[in-house]
Amino acid sequence: MKIAVLYPELLGTYGDGGNARVLQQRMRLRGLRATVVEVSLADPIPAADLYLLGGGEDGPQRLATQTLRKRHFPKTVRGGALVLAVCAGLQILGESFAVEGGLQFAGLGLVDAVTRRGDARSVGNLAVKIGERTLVGFENHGGKTELGKGVEPLGSVLLGQGNDGSVDGYETEQIWATYAHGPVLALNPWFADHILSIVTGKELAPLKSVADDLYRRRVNALGL
Repeated sequence: MKIAVLYPELLGTYGDGGNARVLQQRMRLRGLRATVVEVSLADPIPAADLYLLGGGEDGPQRLATQTLRKRHFPKTVRGGALVLAVCAGLQILGESFAVEGGLQFAGLGLVDAVTRRGDARSVGNLAVKIGERTLVGFENHGGKTELGKGVEPLGSVLLGQGNDGSVDGYETEQIWATYAHGPVLALNPWFADHILSIVTGKELAPLKSVADDLYRRRVNALGL
C-alpha cells in the first residue's frame, strides 16, 4: 500500500500529515506493509493507493489548488483514486472556496460543494456522528461549506460547527472529507481502520492499542 501526502509544505499547518503515519503504523501492527511518500510542489504526483490533503492558510491553499490542477490531479481522482481531505483539502476539492476579501477561488470541481466565508471563525472541539460511531477532533477555519444535492455529508455535528453547524465534511465512493484536525486519524483509530479496509479491500482483524483507550477517554470527556 502506498500513501501520498500532497504538498505538506503548504497543507501541513496542523500536523495533518500525521494521518499517513497512523495508517502506516496500523498496517505494520497487523503485519502489513505501507509506504509513505511526501510529494512537494516540484514533484510529479505519483501513483498511490491513497492521497492525503491537509489544512493550510489562504495563500498556500490557492497555490496548492493551482499546482494540483496543473499536475492533472482531478483526472487522477476521476480515474478512481482514493482521497482523505482535511479542512483546506476539503475546500480545494469542491467547486470554489473563499479567499481574502470574501472572493471566490475556483476549486478542482471534484465535488459539488461551495465554501464561503462565515460570520465568525470556527475554533474548538468538533464531534461528528458517523453511523453508530463518533468522530472527534479540533476545527479551526472560517468557512461555511454548502453541499450540492446528492452529496452526502460525512456525518452530523454533535459538537462544534463543521460545514454549517449541522453536518461535517462529505463522503463519496472515493473521498472522505472533514474539518477535523488532530490529526484526525490519530484521534479516531476506528476511522483509520475503516479507511484502511476500503483501500486494501480487506476485512482487517481488530487491533487493540493505546489509541483506542485514548479515543474512548476523549469521547467521555466531551460528554458524548
